[in-house]
Amino acid sequence: MNTALDKFGQFFVQNLRDRMFDDLERLLSGRSQPPAVRKLQAQLSGFTDEQKQVLRDLTEELVTAGMHDFLFAIQEQADAGGAFKVLVEGQEVAKLSDGLHGEIFGDDGWIVRFSKYPSPVEIQRSKWARKIIAEKYGKKDDHLA
Repeated sequence: MNTALDKFGQFFVQNLRDRMFDDLERLLSGRSQPPAVRKLQAQLSGFTDEQKQVLRDLTEELVTAGMHDFLFAIQEQADAGGAFKVLVEGQEVAKLSDGLHGEIFGDDGWIVRFSKYPSPVEIQRSKWARKIIAEKYGKKDDHLA
């Protein structure tokens, strides 16, 4: 990881996605300390493992959608010459990508590469997409599993 784009991606994933999942896991395990969440934590303590997994899956969907939408907004600002810019090492990260909002996806995207909670859904989607592309265009992909 040596590019400003990857540095931003790692920072973004670890300080947004991973922190949200850390908080969720503390709540689900009963280890959260703030008094403001104790009632919620008590309610979650009665959840089954299956219900807790539903919460994890829901969190995955919501956090990923929020990340996508935020990155899309940054990209739109850059494309329109807007006032809002994200600079890393003096470089505007949106200008380093052909679609900042797409950088989080795929089995080589930021979520899989930088998160403590890599998305099995993203890995499976990537494998599926490569398979479909290979079938449609007749290209062999050595990364297919």
